Amino acid sequence: MAVFFNITISPTPKPPKPFTSSLSPPQTQISKAPQKPQQNPIFKIKGPSTLSGHISISGSKNSSLALLAATLCCSGSSLLHNVPNVSDIKAMASILTYLGAKVEAFDGNMIVNSDGVGNVEVDMEEMKKIRGGFFVIGPLVARFGEAVVDLPGGCEIGNRPVDLYLRGLSALGAVVELRDGKVRAHAANGKGLAGGRFRLDYPSVGATETLMMAASLADGITVLSNVAKEPEVVDLARFLIDSGASIEGAGSDNLVIRGKSQLHGSECVITPDRIEAGTFMLAAAITHSCISMSPIIPSRLSCLIDKLSEAGCKISQFNQHTLEVSAVPTYIGDNLKGFDIRTSPFPGFPTDLQPQAMALLTTCTGSSLVVESVFDKRMSHAISLVSFCPLIWIVRELQKLGARIRVCGSTALVFGKDEGSSLHGSRVFASDLRGGVSLVLAGLAAEGTTEINNIAHIDRGYENIDRKLQHLGVDIQRLTPVACPL
Repeated sequence: MAVFFNITISPTPKPPKPFTSSLSPPQTQISKAPQKPQQNPIFKIKGPSTLSGHISISGSKNSSLALLAATLCCSGSSLLHNVPNVSDIKAMASILTYLGAKVEAFDGNMIVNSDGVGNVEVDMEEMKKIRGGFFVIGPLVARFGEAVVDLPGGCEIGNRPVDLYLRGLSALGAVVELRDGKVRAHAANGKGLAGGRFRLDYPSVGATETLMMAASLADGITVLSNVAKEPEVVDLARFLIDSGASIEGAGSDNLVIRGKSQLHGSECVITPDRIEAGTFMLAAAITHSCISMSPIIPSRLSCLIDKLSEAGCKISQFNQHTLEVSAVPTYIGDNLKGFDIRTSPFPGFPTDLQPQAMALLTTCTGSSLVVESVFDKRMSHAISLVSFCPLIWIVRELQKLGARIRVCGSTALVFGKDEGSSLHGSRVFASDLRGGVSLVLAGLAAEGTTEINNIAHIDRGYENIDRKLQHLGVDIQRLTPVACPL
């Protein structure tokens, strides 16, 4: 049974308004020049592993992406602390720089000044790499009256429809059209957006965040209903409020936003990444180990805590901000029990932890049902017979490692170690962020050596995951493949 208590994160610092950075070097200006692609490294893991020790959880990647986009709503400088050093964040910084913002990064902090933004069209490869790049459409059309952006990129895990974004912006007085793979939007009145009402067909996090940013600068009152309640939405609302916005209802089904003519720069601390924390919790479970981690907010992972407790893990609050996860056989018995999951919007089971949980279930006893209800292709990592699909399905890769999984539509039947799954080392390929890290977890538990290729996907959302695992005692190496001579 899980034992945990509420954790309070220190309130976001409120600097004098408007915020003016007085920080001194060292600092690095994000270059506008595109970076040359580097050869994709691989992970080599020797298992099975036993983890021990303490791990530090990085700032939330998903919160950081939304907050970086939100700096476009603000005049002056904004300062973000605890920003994770991952490739998605670097891509977002490049997008802001392309638009004309000044971005400085140092020691986990980022300063963004958007006063120099003069470009409202993003035409660069970074837009096709990350879903979060599309967030800039809301701030751009709200503050500057127009925007032209590419369709969102990121992992190819099914329909991430932008129609909610576009219909929502239309409800705020924008004229929106999709042409030649780009979304073009401008204020119908030639000035700016106006308050309105819009109900989301589905509580999309990205659409909720984009419309919240746009409405913060719209003229009048906006009411958004059936919105996402994810912690990242709450984080964004807190930043916008500290920047002068009027937002009520963050964390509930409805938002009431009273638009302001101008927002100013603000300062905030990025909250801990709940998906990274959940991944390390699952790493402890799959290796039958005991580790601690901080900082962590248990209320943001209550569903995972409940499932791991159901499986037999011992989870407790070690101190104010530290969670301890133990699956050591001496204390819990030799095997964890399988459990069923169904992904759903917060506070349900996160879709971003579904592939990692599936890897764990292959090592538990009994069979488990996994139902994916958020992204229609997220389950594709478990499909084994789709010859026409251009993707390399991740659970086909898990099957290479000895997993036994059957899939019907969006439901997977995962057989545990007593029903045919027996993980062993193999050479596998990461085709998306969360599916890729599920291969890392499987490699920790597998007998022998696991080689994971195309780990650039994993680097998009996990800061130094190999170093963190090494710190916990894992034999994992990051290697650069040697090019074959002509």
